[in-house]
Amino acid sequence: MRKYFPTPVPLVADTPAGIGAAVPAVLRIGNVEISPATVLAPMAGVTDTVFRRFIRNLGGCGLIMTEFTSADGVLRSKDKKAKRYLHFYEDEHPISAQLFGSNPEVMAEAAKMVEGLGFDLVDLNLGCPAKKVVKCNGGSGLLRDLPAIGKIFEAVRAAVTIPFTVKFRAGWSDEEIVCVELARMAENCGLAAVALHARTREQGYSGNARWDWIAAVKDAVKIPVIGNGDVRTPQDANAMVEQTRCDAVMIGRTAPANPWIFRQIAQSCGYYAADVPIPSAGHGYDQPSEADRYQMIRTYFAMLIEEGFPDAEGKMKQFASWFTHGVPGGAGLRKAIYESKSAPEILSRVEEFFEARLGAVAIGVR
Repeated sequence: MRKYFPTPVPLVADTPAGIGAAVPAVLRIGNVEISPATVLAPMAGVTDTVFRRFIRNLGGCGLIMTEFTSADGVLRSKDKKAKRYLHFYEDEHPISAQLFGSNPEVMAEAAKMVEGLGFDLVDLNLGCPAKKVVKCNGGSGLLRDLPAIGKIFEAVRAAVTIPFTVKFRAGWSDEEIVCVELARMAENCGLAAVALHARTREQGYSGNARWDWIAAVKDAVKIPVIGNGDVRTPQDANAMVEQTRCDAVMIGRTAPANPWIFRQIAQSCGYYAADVPIPSAGHGYDQPSEADRYQMIRTYFAMLIEEGFPDAEGKMKQFASWFTHGVPGGAGLRKAIYESKSAPEILSRVEEFFEARLGAVAIGVR
């Protein structure tokens, strides 16, 4: 397991002056050590095994999570999608599987299967705002029925020995805030940690996350509290810890746009390991160069092809707008990607674009 150690003089030159806290170097959830205390949030259509390993290889992410997966689907032997969601490799540890559902018995059986597959943790999704999930009383749809959540907590906790956690929103609406009550119930039912996305279901992904709700949950329970919402930079991550005293920071939508965010957070806090190099400037954190971005896109797309990922072409086109954000001439590259007819053709277009700009020899591509 990788170990992170602060340098003798913490390298936080790019962190706001006067900051009183930083993302912790280590968090323990049950018997699982997460180092540093950063978490890749579960994201439907994003956090498949290729993206998770891609993030892990860039360095600095303490815990990765699967896409949220239907507990019913896990128990259906013919549900190939659920099986694909729960496929992972040994180099992904520590890893948590996130499940959603509303039936306590089904959730418990699915959690047992997750434990049997070798996951380090299992997590319950009470945050997804999608209508099709809410309609089935899953995700954030359960936030209006705390007794039902309590039954799921008890059933899953009794079914597995690995740490059981929950990710939830603050409530259904501003008039129905239940995050403190829900966190206390989780602690009383034996859950090992809670993660709060500090928005309501009605907000979806709009508006600002209310970090004060994270602070309120932290005040209410003794188990670890993971904060989530509006962390876009290392400064944001450290500010969240300072303002809420949360034990770890979870990052979602920023990760596809800036896959280096976890490594940058580790660097900004002065935590270094084999996979988190000392910044080239000797302080603060690295900003990726255009050559870095090329290697990142090329590596991810090549991993999709090597994995034999279903619809690798579609996945590449999905990620193109994120990965090419801020690249000079990126609009032309995106157009070439969208017009390509196959995954190998997309990779070829990427290589042609960047090699024309940077020169293959200069960036070490053979």
